[in-house]
Amino acid sequence: MRITKYTHACVRLEHDGRVLVVDPGTWSEPAALVGADAVLVTHEHADHIDVLRLAGLGVPVFAPEGAELPALPTLPVQRVRAGQRFTAAGFAVTAVGGRHATIHDGQPDCANLGYVVDDEVYHPGDSLHLPGQPVRTLLVPAQASWLKLTEAIGFARAVGAARTHPIHDAQINERGLASVNGWFAETLGDGYRYLAPGETA
Repeated sequence: MRITKYTHACVRLEHDGRVLVVDPGTWSEPAALVGADAVLVTHEHADHIDVLRLAGLGVPVFAPEGAELPALPTLPVQRVRAGQRFTAAGFAVTAVGGRHATIHDGQPDCANLGYVVDDEVYHPGDSLHLPGQPVRTLLVPAQASWLKLTEAIGFARAVGAARTHPIHDAQINERGLASVNGWFAETLGDGYRYLAPGETA
């Protein structure tokens, strides 16, 4: 499976001519969606979904039950729940988790699903919910208002994937990113690799 990272939490998955895009938010490049066959959205926050862009795309969009999305007639949303298995763009997908990580002091959270794609790649959205099964590739959140680096490292270790790539990194400047990458690489070893926007693994 070909994985291309775009800005922040957006990832494009390609296999045998099929294209599945996860979390194309307002910060991600429009190129991520070119030729997409389906889209997975982990939750309703704008850094993970650009509603207007998806409304004009004309492909199935899968999002959590309970996600508060605008009722646009041209946004073809299919609602999914934790534990559900479904097919998107020909990929087998399992939805896991349920809620966004707590931000601060009881701030309201929202529905959040992680997605295991083809029993191989795991994108957790804004949570550190374990996938509940072995995966070869983990997309680990690198920075967030709800996250400490030690938690992200512990999560990656618990998942134990052979390959780990950071996501959710658009708010880190170059010095901060170098530090985060250094800690991940030191603790996770050769299986860790940073992907710049547009880079493919």
